[in-house]
Amino acid sequence: MLHSSILEADSKPELRQLLEELYRGRTLQAYKSGQVIRMLPDEVWVVCRGVVQLGTLYDSGDEALLGLACPSMPFGLPLAFIRPYQASALTDVDLMRLTMAEIEQSPVLAQSLFRHLTRRLQQTEAVLAMVGYRRVEDRLRHLLLLLKQEVGQPHPSGTRLGVRLTHQQLANAIGTTRVTVTRLLSQLQEEGWLIVDPSRHILLPPHARAA
Repeated sequence: MLHSSILEADSKPELRQLLEELYRGRTLQAYKSGQVIRMLPDEVWVVCRGVVQLGTLYDSGDEALLGLACPSMPFGLPLAFIRPYQASALTDVDLMRLTMAEIEQSPVLAQSLFRHLTRRLQQTEAVLAMVGYRRVEDRLRHLLLLLKQEVGQPHPSGTRLGVRLTHQQLANAIGTTRVTVTRLLSQLQEEGWLIVDPSRHILLPPHARAA
């Protein structure tokens, strides 16, 4: 799983603060939950608020979840090899657009972006490791624990996932069907491994661990 505590403990300024200092007065681009985010070959987006879902399409038409861009994480066509490469707002988001020329001209900005791009790389490796589990239940547990680390919020009952993924999105991420995910989520809920709150957000108790 990801180990972000080292990055969080870094004494260097946060990327958002750096962007505000370098590009004071620049308007952020807002997207509503579910909106597709337009990407250009020479531009990089940086998430200032919210969570962006990154994915691709198989020849069959099925979607695959490649990762989540959380606050301060960069994403865009210059940072991806896979085509088609898609981005959509998983929650309401505020994004800042940067050109590759701007990044190349600012060593401080490039260094800060690199640190947060490293987080994306770690997340991608965690997703690849998760896909290697034979049992679908194990893949689902690891995915939920990854989401806990990326978008988890403290809660009296444990950790609340700050975004709601549909059963189909979860299924796409672990290579199974929506019906299977629905069944496994009910099973994990019965076991007390997870809780679903009244707003349909998933809560993971402190004892929730990989099998």
